[in-house]
Amino acid sequence: MPATARGAARRTPAFRFALFAALPLLSACASVIPDAAAPASPSTSAPGPAPTPAGTPRPYTPRPSTASDAAAPPIPATPNPPVAAPPPPADATTAAEAGVVLGPEYNELGIKPEQATAALKAFRLSCPSVQRRADASGLTQPAEWAESCAAAGAWPDRDAGNFFSRYFGTVQVGAGAAFVTGYFEPEIAASRTKRPGYDVPIYRRPADLVDVDLGLFSDALQGKKIRGRVEGTNFVPYYDRMAIERGALEGRGLEIAWAADAAEFFFLQVQGSGRLRLPDGSILRIGYDSQNGRDYVGIGKLLRDRGELQPGQASMQGILDYLRADPVRGAAVMNENPSWVFFRELTGPGPLGALGVPVTGHVSLAADPRYVPLGAPVFLSLDRAEPGGLWIAQDTGGAIKGANRFDSFWGAGDRARALAGGMSARGSALLLLPRASVARLAPQGV
Repeated sequence: MPATARGAARRTPAFRFALFAALPLLSACASVIPDAAAPASPSTSAPGPAPTPAGTPRPYTPRPSTASDAAAPPIPATPNPPVAAPPPPADATTAAEAGVVLGPEYNELGIKPEQATAALKAFRLSCPSVQRRADASGLTQPAEWAESCAAAGAWPDRDAGNFFSRYFGTVQVGAGAAFVTGYFEPEIAASRTKRPGYDVPIYRRPADLVDVDLGLFSDALQGKKIRGRVEGTNFVPYYDRMAIERGALEGRGLEIAWAADAAEFFFLQVQGSGRLRLPDGSILRIGYDSQNGRDYVGIGKLLRDRGELQPGQASMQGILDYLRADPVRGAAVMNENPSWVFFRELTGPGPLGALGVPVTGHVSLAADPRYVPLGAPVFLSLDRAEPGGLWIAQDTGGAIKGANRFDSFWGAGDRARALAGGMSARGSALLLLPRASVARLAPQGV
């Protein structure tokens, strides 16, 4: 993704219908993708219309790319090497299973005071959630956050470095080799009503989209969830992107607004939230409100593998240029990502991350909660200077999977777009955990 591209991208979990293989009564659903244009019973129904082309049936005129769309050139930096650690088990699925080793003390990391201050402010917002949330990584327990969260409320912002130094130790998960991409809050042109030049529907969550917790059916499937819809007496995959583009949801009153540019809206879905600039100049903010349950497919990788992107063109900006060069071809490529994101209007602060609190530009990270306790501070040392330093893990993303894989949030505006769209950095990562957690983990080999 680039990212997140984020899948949302930033913010859009990927669900695999192959999990149905463990449920024999539903296994047929795993390999059948319903076609919204196909008749319900081919053996008795009259022949349907000719198949719709793979591209969108809505011709659209994309806005031209501009110089401000260019990805920001990276500022090189020399990352700290990871701490020496034994290789993690090949079958590890959480941080606890991958193993952790002690890192240096906070004061040895060279974190700038302004970064610590911003991180402390974000950490305060996360405290209510981290103290009641089960930690899927296996590294912390809710009560272990109590001391630092109690202190954070009254701790002076200007002394944030001493806060983190006093209440947190650092650990490295597995090999510690980090990969970081970026996401942002895009702003696109849209209208509350369908009108000429605004014909790309932005849908709210449909009532027939059903979440299923497979752990209710089998202990072997604990933690596994899927989404779909009920069709007669069967539970089937929800409409994919192509079916929705062909009109599977039309006429149901689900439209929040209509976007002007299909390619721009595609990337807003990848980011998971955004701003709609309406014709009168006002702003409507929208945020993630579920996804159709289809696996996210990164079109950037598809185009790279096919050799259709030139060297240096694999950023969000380069992909947009490719899509805009031929809208019909671009629509067909976008439809190769079957994932579709649904939105809701946001009236308060935002955008909201996975913890339900607003994410902050240059501070909030998306991470895999199986490897990073959401709400935990994270220190990044990378080969690109901009994302280096102290962050807070407050979000998740469909493509953000595995140990030391992060998506950095850059806020809104042209600068955020330029940084996030081309962000790709590698180096090392350390988690800051409550000292009680570190002390508990130490006898287990930290």
